[in-house]
Amino acid sequence: MRKLIAGLMLVGGAVLVVASYFFLAAPWGFPPRGVEFSDPLMPFAPLLFVLGGIIMWLAAVVFEIMPVKRHE
Repeated sequence: MRKLIAGLMLVGGAVLVVASYFFLAAPWGFPPRGVEFSDPLMPFAPLLFVLGGIIMWLAAVVFEIMPVKRHE
């Protein structure tokens, strides 16, 4: 059970990181294009990126803290 929960947290955090980096952050542009390319598409995209990283880190914590069920 702990492998499932930790795996889901890892995948969910990775999806959040990738989505916020590639789809919600500021578009890639070069100086001739202007200042409008410096603002992210979603105002709190950096927060989502950091939250995804925290969720992925917490997956390891959950995996280590959850008890192992022993079948005897």
